[in-house]
Order: sequence, then structure tokens, then C-alpha cells
Amino acid sequence: MEKKVLVVDDEQSILTLLQYNLEQAGYRVVTAMDGEEGKNLALAENADLIILDLMLPKLDGIEVCKQLRQQKIMTPILMLTAKDDEFDKVLGLELGADDYMTKPFSPREVVARVKAILRRAQHNKEGQENMQDDASQLKIGELKILPEHYEAYFAEELLELTPKEFELLLYLAKHKGRVLTRDQLLSAVWNYDFAGDTRIVDVHISHLREKIEHNTKKPSYIKTIRGLGYKLEEPKAE
Repeated sequence: MEKKVLVVDDEQSILTLLQYNLEQAGYRVVTAMDGEEGKNLALAENADLIILDLMLPKLDGIEVCKQLRQQKIMTPILMLTAKDDEFDKVLGLELGADDYMTKPFSPREVVARVKAILRRAQHNKEGQENMQDDASQLKIGELKILPEHYEAYFAEELLELTPKEFELLLYLAKHKGRVLTRDQLLSAVWNYDFAGDTRIVDVHISHLREKIEHNTKKPSYIKTIRGLGYKLEEPKAE
């Protein structure tokens, strides 16, 4: 079935370039030139993937991403920016973007990245559909994860997680007790090598701790293994 890609960018030359290359690769393409129109199309068009520029009129890309995730629109998002800015990059991924590219870029690389994200999304969907409810529940202390519902609970309270926070928590839980390096987590959760940009992992771990730890200064679930990475473990009885 033909996959649909929504491209939101205020530069007509970039829209034309991406539309041509994505259509040549077999995708159906819908375009918008400002954040407000992009958000509305994202809500109406049921796209399989959104390519979203960071700097947009009316609503910027960060705000569009934030509002879509707040409305439980979990369509994969590839963010574009003209600024090679570390803060923007981490912030975009924190808010639920799945990948990030800096302009100028190769259209071929964009198409390759789109294919990789859609492949991963399809793999995750199939994996969730094949799970049995009882078998797929993960319980660790007061933490309960329901992969097939894309939900996690702590002390019986539903956690408000971004897609990447959920995937990171699920990956840690599936490898309970194992030390996982930051590079392993980058590769497994983001499915892309951010050239050693491990701060992305640290930021997400920090956010998870705020949601599942009684004391973030003395975490009992997600432990830091100095010089190596992180591991999720059963909390020890007090």
C-alpha cells in the first residue's frame, strides 16, 4: 500500500525538491507551507510520516510537534532545521520527534531516512500485534508497561510519556538487569547513529526518572553505571 508523507516547510524550493524525490521513491506526498496548515493536515490526512521544518510561520516546528503529541498523534516525525543547534536538536527529540536532519541535506539521504523510520514503525506495529496481552505486560516494582497499548503506569497512575520516552523505558524493561551503553540505547531506540550524541539519551533518562522515581537523586529503578551506561532493575525493599 502506498505510504503518505506530509512535508511542512516554508521554502517552496525545498518542498518541490522533497516532493519530487519522495514521489520518485513511491510515496504519496502532501505539502504545507506554515505550521498551522501543517498541524491541520497532520490531524486530517492520516499521514504515515511527517517531515517538519523547525522554523515555520504561524506555528514553529517545535510547537507543531508538541501539539500533535499532546493530541496523541503518534505519526513518526522527521524534523528539519537550518541551524546546527544542539539545544534545538535535543528539544525536538524530547518532544517526540523520531529523527533530525540539518540543512543543507541530500534528498537521497532524506529518502533513506524516511524509509528507515517507516520500516521501524512497521516493525514495531507488527511486533505489538503479535503479542499476547498477558505475556506482553511487563511489571517491575510499581512500574507496569503495556506495549500493545503503548501505555505505562507507575503506582497505578498512567504516565504521560513521549513516544521516545516510552520506547526507551520499554527497551530498558525488556533488558532488565542488563547494563546498556548509551550507544546501544541510541541505536536501539532512535535507530540512528547520532555520532556519539549521547546527551539525547541522558536527557530522556532524566525525564523518565522524574516520572518513575520517588527520589531522583537516589534512583531505585534506573541506575547509572559510571563509565558504561544505564540499567533498569527491581527496586530493593527498604
